[in-house]
Amino acid sequence: MEENNQTMVSYFIIKGISDVPELQLPIFLLVLIIYLITFGGNMTILLLVCLDPHLHTPMYSFLRNLSILDISSSTVSLHKVLVTFLSHDNRVSFVGCTLQFYVFSCLACSELLLLAAMSYDRYVAICNPLRYSVLMNSRHCALLATACWTIGFVEVVPYVVLLSKFSCYKSNIINHFFCDLVPLIRLSCSDTSTLEMLTFIEGLLLLSLTPFALTIAPYVFIISAILRIRSSTGRLKAFYTCSSHLTVVVLLYVTLTCQYLRPTSADTLDSNKLFSLFNTAAVPMLNPLIYSLKNRDVISAFKRKLNIVKHQ
Repeated sequence: MEENNQTMVSYFIIKGISDVPELQLPIFLLVLIIYLITFGGNMTILLLVCLDPHLHTPMYSFLRNLSILDISSSTVSLHKVLVTFLSHDNRVSFVGCTLQFYVFSCLACSELLLLAAMSYDRYVAICNPLRYSVLMNSRHCALLATACWTIGFVEVVPYVVLLSKFSCYKSNIINHFFCDLVPLIRLSCSDTSTLEMLTFIEGLLLLSLTPFALTIAPYVFIISAILRIRSSTGRLKAFYTCSSHLTVVVLLYVTLTCQYLRPTSADTLDSNKLFSLFNTAAVPMLNPLIYSLKNRDVISAFKRKLNIVKHQ
């Protein structure tokens, strides 16, 4: 069944990160450790922001949403690797595969938009500090965050509609560790030209370049404002306020560029899996570490909660 052309598939077989038997246990342990660190780190940030009054500010409101997105995206993309090792069942239904692609893509798009909103927040804080409390009040922040989530979950719908119309697949074996768009397109023997055109036009312009431009543009003004500060201490302090966010942005977009904008000659499914693994596992794991190690407010909040626990 797996190797012949089909008019319909009821399920797919997820090949996973590697099909070498000796590597299954090491891969399982590595993914499990990464997932636990990701979940624990982002949950710590999430709880600190919710429980500590000192972190009830716009920047940390966005950071709370980022933690939710990182936990969700890593769970959606990595859970099959863990479940397959424990259950020895690497099958996923056609509906389940489509749903996994949809949810993961929505979360990824929402995260890119959220980083753009966080970039705007840093722009207002540095370039217009006197109006910060007005421009970035709780209502405006809630609207921005809601817009990021809503747009992210709406703009992927055309992909799912087109993908659901595919009626023929060369094989039902997906050479990936979750249901991603590229391996599904390469498996299909239906006409994929419309979906590929949508991926190029909307995916490149609307889903990638637009959030990138909205994220980078405020930093042009931020850098300009920082350079106008006379004292080196003032410049350092201003840069420090946006260094964590900038680090996360650079890390994410460099990974996405390596994954999707490489030369065609270097574009193989196996290499895609490696970049995708870093993007879906390592980046969400590093985000809370970056924000905690480079942020005095988060470190102080963690120490305060730790002292409360010790004295109870």
